[in-house]
Amino acid sequence: MTTKNQETITGDISVHTGNILPIIKKWLYSEQDIFLRELISNAHDAILKRQKIALKENLGTVEGCINITLNAEKKTLTLSDNGLGMDSDEIQKYINQIAFSGAEEFVKKYEDKKDAGNIIGHFGLGFYSAFMAADQVEIESRSYREDAQAINWKCDGGTKFEITPSEKQTVGTDIILHLNTESEKYLKNDLVETLIKKYDNFLPVEIQVEGKKINDQNPLWVKNPTDVTDEDYKVFYQTLFPFSQEPLFWIHLNVDFPFNLKGILYFPKLQSEMDFNKGQVKLFCRQVFVTDNSKEVLPEFLSLLKGAIDCPDIPLNVSRSYLQQDAYVQKISKHIVKKIAEKLTSLFKNDRENFEKYWEDIHPFIKYGMMQDTEFYEKVKDITLFKTASNTMTTLAEYLERNKTEKVVYASDKQTQAAYISACQQQGLEVLILDNYIDTHFIQFLESKDSKIKYQAVDNSLSEAIEEKAEVTPKETDEKLTSFFKEALGKDLKIEIKPLKTQELSALIVEAEFSKRLKSMSVMMKGDFSQLPTDETLILNQNSPIITKIDALAQAGNTEDATLLAQYVYDLALLSQKPLTGEQMQAFIARSNKVLGKL
Repeated sequence: MTTKNQETITGDISVHTGNILPIIKKWLYSEQDIFLRELISNAHDAILKRQKIALKENLGTVEGCINITLNAEKKTLTLSDNGLGMDSDEIQKYINQIAFSGAEEFVKKYEDKKDAGNIIGHFGLGFYSAFMAADQVEIESRSYREDAQAINWKCDGGTKFEITPSEKQTVGTDIILHLNTESEKYLKNDLVETLIKKYDNFLPVEIQVEGKKINDQNPLWVKNPTDVTDEDYKVFYQTLFPFSQEPLFWIHLNVDFPFNLKGILYFPKLQSEMDFNKGQVKLFCRQVFVTDNSKEVLPEFLSLLKGAIDCPDIPLNVSRSYLQQDAYVQKISKHIVKKIAEKLTSLFKNDRENFEKYWEDIHPFIKYGMMQDTEFYEKVKDITLFKTASNTMTTLAEYLERNKTEKVVYASDKQTQAAYISACQQQGLEVLILDNYIDTHFIQFLESKDSKIKYQAVDNSLSEAIEEKAEVTPKETDEKLTSFFKEALGKDLKIEIKPLKTQELSALIVEAEFSKRLKSMSVMMKGDFSQLPTDETLILNQNSPIITKIDALAQAGNTEDATLLAQYVYDLALLSQKPLTGEQMQAFIARSNKVLGKL
């Protein structure tokens, strides 16, 4: 109820039960700082409405401004705007009735329906966030209407309010917060300026603190991409992320249909794998900051991205569950993936030299995205690059064309497997380097997409490269040499003797492709592969002079030297496969000294 006399109105704020619970949920558990963002957002809405009216009714130009003043003595924070203001009836309608949306009625009166979403504000709910910081809140407001009486509204946070006439002379609204003890920190200019920089730095209305302009009203994403230079993009990146290393490249989003979306996404330079999840895309609603955790807007494989996205149709008080479930957000995510694919394709076609330089930083995410998103895979599969052992870059199609094969030879460790790579290169085989943690999964994925193309580890490829015209040794001779090696090594190994095309390798240890990949995946997942079945085979090179010498020494009865050389050959085979353990290295060094001593 309300009681009215000539000068004073008192009454109870009308709270609709169905709407009070969402208020409590939104504000009681929110960050206290949010109140400033909400009040500034309301002030911006009021200014925008006055500008719309001035345009419709030919009332002249209104230059909007929001000013915050602090009074340490009175312990007040006052937020003033020169928006359209309110009279007594409007205060009661828009403030005292919390469940009512004043902006909705305004839209119907002054705007076409297609533009409604651009100015729907948050009167009522957002205003009451002021009580998170204040024991008492006052509103001094004067409507833009010439005959309107300025008014003063007071409330201590309960349901009681009081409205009295005011002497305010200027059109607009002052929100006066009588701060509670816990909120006196907001009387410091530095903190208020910091919060404005965080939440409202890009609001398209000038914001002042004690008369000093604080914000940048024109973020780069509102500009036409053709009007922005590379240097502009780099400077803006530093504005968003101070002291960051210069980004690799960026994508400027400027979408008007089928939804409204603007923003700039940057691919940062990565220093290590630890940086993979350090991306940060700030989410804005009509240039008002919403959250810096917009991972629900972007798919997981783009977690490295940094930048800003402005989505006018996302509410300020957005929740993670809202982002995860909203169909509009899902459309945004899908469109961003499409634009990134288009950007990558454009770079590949028009600036391949730089694209190849960027690849080292971005390829894990591109590969992951291909495995996660079928449409993304289709868009970028032909521009996916692979590094060769010769330090060049190639697409899969280019590799297959050059090598006239449907078999792709790869190495997982360029340094450790250098001898294998060299042997392949001497045979005219081009070797790809697939040494990232994701590559084992990626080649499995590629084989599932095209079963005609097989990926084979470099050691396995060498073991299959047999010299066709080699002399066939008697089976009995091979069996004797195999038995000797098992005895010399003290291991019951699978051993095969083959006439390999290379003479550089006396022996190599190979493992079935499936088993090799299974172990690699287990390592990536930080699992224990010690219990996984092994399928290793020691290949002795029949064309190696060293193997021939060991065979001859064994047959001549010189078991000591033959054993020493057999063990040494096995050491070399292990060393070409992976780093030796400390104990294995000690034994290898000791044998090396013995071998050198016999020269």
